[in-house]
Amino acid sequence: MTDRVAVIGAGQMGNGIAHVFAQHGFPVTMIDVAQGALDKGKATITSNLDRQLKKGTIDQALRDATLGRVSLATDMGAAHDASLVIEAATERVDLKFKIFADLDGIAPAGAILASNTSSIAITEIAARTRRPADVIGMHFMNPVPLMQLVEVIRGIATSDETTTRTLALAKSVGKVPVEVNDYPGFVANRILMPMINEAVYCVMEGVATPEAVDTVMKLGMNHPMGPLTLADFIGLDTCLAILEVMHDGLGDPKYRPCPLLRKYVAAGWLGKKSGRGFYRYDTAPKG
Repeated sequence: MTDRVAVIGAGQMGNGIAHVFAQHGFPVTMIDVAQGALDKGKATITSNLDRQLKKGTIDQALRDATLGRVSLATDMGAAHDASLVIEAATERVDLKFKIFADLDGIAPAGAILASNTSSIAITEIAARTRRPADVIGMHFMNPVPLMQLVEVIRGIATSDETTTRTLALAKSVGKVPVEVNDYPGFVANRILMPMINEAVYCVMEGVATPEAVDTVMKLGMNHPMGPLTLADFIGLDTCLAILEVMHDGLGDPKYRPCPLLRKYVAAGWLGKKSGRGFYRYDTAPKG
């Protein structure tokens, strides 16, 4: 019997995770409180599949079958028959705690309860359930259909069986899982976010413009995308939230979010999704 997957959250990460599992043969239910978010998420999956079809990486039959495997629901109860639940909601501690407390009473016994959190402690999330051995982190990279890495994060109580099954599931959808331990920021963001934060300090202190900082990192360090462009793509509010989790959890001043990052978030300049961050995305092309 094929594992059934439930994905909580239809945003950028959620619809990408649903896309990948559905493309690899899993029936997926994408769950979000807002029907509009679900419709937008399904439209994004359709658009991304059409792009793959145009590039020749999938055929028409696989495109259609993938879409056919994705169902939508506004009620968390739709996760009642899932063997794997992946939470991909906004990076807010209170929201994730509530989702896992609710899932504890909904998901079947033995289901893996995974969080796509990029920084929040899996141990703390698991403590909101009566089955911490079944709770684990599956931190996918953005954009999910293209990026190979999945950080698999063990909480203090995560069982060997849950970890083994999660690693196998990640491999079954073409990802490369890397097992890491449960510390704030894990590995990816513990290294990435201080770099982004330092890039913001360079702008705030007048060391260089955002364009100059990004060019130095692309041409000098061979990064495919500059740190400030990447921050805009991730969302400056998400970057700030991750830095705050690391600053609070590790207590080291080197993780203190740059005041300019706080100012941009306060202004609603959240990056690409809001039309403005370190760059502008809301200007109409001339001519």
